[in-house]
Amino acid sequence: MLHAKVIDSKNQKIEIKNAEEFLKSSKFGALIYFVGTVRNVNEDKKVTGITYDSKDSLVIKSFEEIYKEADEKLNIKDKAVFIEHIKGYVGLEEKSILIGVGCKHRDQAYVLSRYIIEEIKKRTPIWKKEHYENQDSEWLKGTTIEAN
Repeated sequence: MLHAKVIDSKNQKIEIKNAEEFLKSSKFGALIYFVGTVRNVNEDKKVTGITYDSKDSLVIKSFEEIYKEADEKLNIKDKAVFIEHIKGYVGLEEKSILIGVGCKHRDQAYVLSRYIIEEIKKRTPIWKKEHYENQDSEWLKGTTIEAN
């Protein structure tokens, strides 16, 4: 069971309560939530916010592929995964990504959650433009697929 969505920051925010509702089930003994937020410093530059951009259909496809691969590589069959990533501008401390995982056991939930975030960081086409205190901004370099 997978929920995968790109959230437009102009219209919505990422809400943990939505993940809690999606993952609610008596068959899961472990729920893990990973929340990525905008931090105030990156590479010694004072950050005021980040603009995320993406081709939404490719992002959703990537989330779906990562979910399916987890079946094959991790062999965790009874699970639910909730993934939302923001698109648009977000300020300091605001949520940029939420991954919620429901599994029978905690070790499965930790492994699955970690697998999903690491694969998203490596493979999902989401671009980040950092905004700085001095009103400068720059698009950050990504990781090429060949590098991994």
